[in-house]
Amino acid sequence: MDLIFGILISLLNVYSYALIAYILMSWFPNARESSIGQFLARICEPYLEPFRRIIPPLGMIDISPIVGILVLNFAGMGLSALSRMFT
Repeated sequence: MDLIFGILISLLNVYSYALIAYILMSWFPNARESSIGQFLARICEPYLEPFRRIIPPLGMIDISPIVGILVLNFAGMGLSALSRMFT
């Protein structure tokens, strides 16, 4: 059971890093048009879209990725707590 929780927590961490990379790519011109940028868009945009519908941008700043990363971190903490309950 620990192995399953460990894998899930690791996947959440990897996805958080993918979101951070996707956010940082928005600072560089044409970075999102690269093959890596397109791959990150395919895996990150479906997750970020519900947050963007709920949270409007503040001027030129889109805080929905920050909220998305926080949700992933809370999910990871929840999985860690569940893991401790089952051991």
